[in-house]
Amino acid sequence: MWQAEVRVDLDAIRENVSRLRSGTTAELMAVVKGDGYGHGMLPAARAALDAGADWLGVCTLDEALTLRRAGITAPVLAWLLAPGLPLHEGVGAGVDLAAASLAQLDEMIEASRRAERPARLHLKIDTGLSRGGATVADWPALLDAAAKAQADGLVEVVGVWSHFVYADMPGHPTTDRQLAVFHEGLAMVEQAGLRPRWRHLANSAATLTRPDTHFDLVRPGLAIYGLSPVAGETYGLRPAMTARARVMLTKRVPAGTGVSYGHTYTTESDANLAVVPLGYADGVPRHASNSGPVQLGGVRRTISGRVCMDQFVLDCGDDPVADGDVATLFGSGADGEPTADDWAEAVGTINYEIVTRFGSTRVPRVYDGERSP
Repeated sequence: MWQAEVRVDLDAIRENVSRLRSGTTAELMAVVKGDGYGHGMLPAARAALDAGADWLGVCTLDEALTLRRAGITAPVLAWLLAPGLPLHEGVGAGVDLAAASLAQLDEMIEASRRAERPARLHLKIDTGLSRGGATVADWPALLDAAAKAQADGLVEVVGVWSHFVYADMPGHPTTDRQLAVFHEGLAMVEQAGLRPRWRHLANSAATLTRPDTHFDLVRPGLAIYGLSPVAGETYGLRPAMTARARVMLTKRVPAGTGVSYGHTYTTESDANLAVVPLGYADGVPRHASNSGPVQLGGVRRTISGRVCMDQFVLDCGDDPVADGDVATLFGSGADGEPTADDWAEAVGTINYEIVTRFGSTRVPRVYDGERSP
């Protein structure tokens, strides 16, 4: 008998990938970083590949090597690489790597020598996010150095890419400005004598709303898990994750009873309280104190008092509630339960964070729609 669980519908991931795939002529990279946005990297990756994803995208070298160790042979790009990592292991495993500076390029060259094979590189230009990527001023020097390393047989420049700032706000002028900078950067790539096979820029939002940014490859992440990157739009996506727990304890208390730490909530009348065994150690934001929506007994309720490390309380009024009843924090919304978007609105964050939080080892993930590897 389970106490709490995160349930992941792999068929929903497959449906979402198929929907995204049908909307573009570009290849599709399913981004499975952050343990598959909390859904489980390996099951999510396999489901995405089942549905026609061409690539997998991750941040860290360890994530990429985990995919390879699991027997996944599809193209994989890893792009968040700190100095000093054993990049030769990635090169040896056929993992594509991102470089955005001369120092990173030097590390890729050394990794190629150690692996005794050329590193497959995706050069990143900063088109306006001011995060990863070479600045426009530094871009020509990076291209010249990469072209020389490629001529020497040390690397193979197979991709050029960047990342959007405001794609989740369709119509924002920054998107067009970034696209223009990207085109300028691609012209410099050609001038440097490089001919990368893949040019990629579109995240989930741009995949859904800006076909002119698709180029050769799109990189949806959030959307493959059925969550929309654009507020108020669903695009026919189906959320894959449900988080729920069984009520651990119920009790009847009188009006004026303080609830949980600090008594930030007090019952207004005699009430049935339900204690739910999930807390911030499991992924429930502490900011959900007195605001998080939960469905119990077919009724949407609000967390009463502070979220604790391991539990929270619901004031159910005079509604009947019993030990073992199922409290659903969020799901697809098909049965009236809250969604990850509802939680994001309640606690002042984004749906990405809500699902990614639920990766605790003590709350098992249960998968529907599993297939043999």
